[in-house]
Amino acid sequence: MPRITSVTGALALALAGALALSSSSGAAPAPSGADAAPERTLTVYSGRDEELVAPLIEQFEEASGIDVEVRYAGSTELAAQILEEGDRTPAQVFLSQDSGSLGALDAEGLLATLPADITSTVPAEYTSTDGSWVGLTGRARVIAYDSETYTADQIPADVWELTKPEWNGKVAIAPSNASFQAFVTALRVDEGEDRAREWVEAMVANGVQRYAKNGEILEAVNTGVVPVGLLNHYYWARSEQDPTTLRAQLKFGEPGSVSALVNVTGAGVLAGSAESTEAQEFIAFLVSTPAQEYFAEETFEYPLVDGVASPAGVPPLSELGGADIDLAQLSSVQQTVDLLTATGLL
Repeated sequence: MPRITSVTGALALALAGALALSSSSGAAPAPSGADAAPERTLTVYSGRDEELVAPLIEQFEEASGIDVEVRYAGSTELAAQILEEGDRTPAQVFLSQDSGSLGALDAEGLLATLPADITSTVPAEYTSTDGSWVGLTGRARVIAYDSETYTADQIPADVWELTKPEWNGKVAIAPSNASFQAFVTALRVDEGEDRAREWVEAMVANGVQRYAKNGEILEAVNTGVVPVGLLNHYYWARSEQDPTTLRAQLKFGEPGSVSALVNVTGAGVLAGSAESTEAQEFIAFLVSTPAQEYFAEETFEYPLVDGVASPAGVPPLSELGGADIDLAQLSSVQQTVDLLTATGLL
């Protein structure tokens, strides 16, 4: 695997400083005439939604002077595109909403090794084990529940409890959603194929309610249509009103179990761009304090860099205690889709 030339901490600090300056006084004027520097460009494939990350990318452009061209699509779709393009891909950086898509590219040798001064900014459990990509934000799986019907201690912290008769017809999931499929993939990795199939089949037999999106589940719980639902924490945390006043409240999973899964968004540099200083600067920027604060305040995901506060209204990341899983192993999503299809959830 190609190795990227090390990026110094000074570079990340310089970008952070430039970002702070650009927010108050505008970007510095570009040189002109014979002394103008060559145009600096970067091509990013982004599995993150444009409305969420485009403002951050614009801030990076202002701070760095690098013109970023972005292709937006689903993370799985873009990973498949890169696999098809191989070393011909125009992508220099892949920004993914899940670790599994990054793991799939790493398995094919399509990602360069990031320098330790980037990967070491993120706790080992939330980034790649081989330095091929770096985690950017955490996404905790939670149970949203109707607080007018249940108290928190009546809601199980173990998803296996939801297969019991008392929860028949009372649980909502979004089986076509990538975050649910990542969770089932984690269940397969952590507890084995047979146990994962057992859980899925038990949920089907227990009359699980199916929705298209996490947001729809939150709305259904918040209006009393369904008592509980499985989703990611930030759908609740970024509510337009104070989420602590919602009818829907959150139950976090049992620490150390797959019920407490914290999946991550992440970024990697494509192998053919291992020597790209623009790609290096972009990745360094994404793990800088200003970018991490942006994620916490604008997307309500957990920042992964030490010293940046968690989103309002949710427990600190250090208290969640997710399962001990190599997140790169969540790349086997197709096997999960096959399982969900075979059991009638898809």
